[in-house]
Amino acid sequence: MLNLNDLVLFAAAVEHGGFAAASRRLGVPKSTLSKRVAALEDDLGVRLIHRTSRSFTLTDTGRDFYEHARAALIETEAAENSVRRRVAEPSGKVRISCGVPTAQDYLAEHLPVLARKYPRMHVQVDVSDRRVDLVQEGYDIAVRSHFAPLPDSGLIQRQALVEDIVLVAAPVYLAEHGLPSGPLELSEHDALLTGLADGDAWTLTSADGAQMQVEPRARMTANEGRVLRASAVAGLGITVLPERMCRAELGNGQLLRVLPEWTAGRVTTTLLVPHRRGQLPSVRATVEFLLDCFARP
Repeated sequence: MLNLNDLVLFAAAVEHGGFAAASRRLGVPKSTLSKRVAALEDDLGVRLIHRTSRSFTLTDTGRDFYEHARAALIETEAAENSVRRRVAEPSGKVRISCGVPTAQDYLAEHLPVLARKYPRMHVQVDVSDRRVDLVQEGYDIAVRSHFAPLPDSGLIQRQALVEDIVLVAAPVYLAEHGLPSGPLELSEHDALLTGLADGDAWTLTSADGAQMQVEPRARMTANEGRVLRASAVAGLGITVLPERMCRAELGNGQLLRVLPEWTAGRVTTTLLVPHRRGQLPSVRATVEFLLDCFARP
């Protein structure tokens, strides 16, 4: 069977009009080119090139052979490119772990777009508030929302979003109880609390960095943001929510900002990826897609 490398050298010599020009183009010694083409002629048992010190011309057989050789090299290159494209194209299973609010409020509308964009990829989403061990349990990506910086776990951390936690209430509640003019007045208002550690008190931060802790009256406690949002819309009291979680209700007037110059902290959303898994094209593509989605208003 012919050596494919000899076909490459032969075709290069023909295309560049001689061994000297092909040598300069390929960075291969002229003597090597001449020897390999001579070996190709020996294997075929025919003369492909008439060559002298002043001329380099194909024989009739050489011309015919060159056309077939060139076609074979084009097909070989096409085959290689096809494989490289398939390897580079995101494919296979990508396992994502995320909490319930993140799945409902941030990922649900975007993941179908990801699936359409990469049809050879299988996205598997595990929605649970349980903190998983990515490496031990075989997850590729974890989407985590947190109030304090995450510990150094040896995982790749990509910050996706930082958003303010804002105070909100329904117009009907504020019409009945009045709009507080400062943080101290919140102690006279009904509050919808999270039930988390220190959840009975709110630490508020002003635009200029001043902080104040207030303890409103507990009207309802729930450790799920959508419950608090619905209760606030129903007029039960004032609550604190990540800004994006209540953006629609603020936009349509179901909720209003209370003390808009103050916030109740910030929540950060981070993508965590094991180092080895992060090198896979499918995982990289998913991470970049999610980062882009979180960056959109």
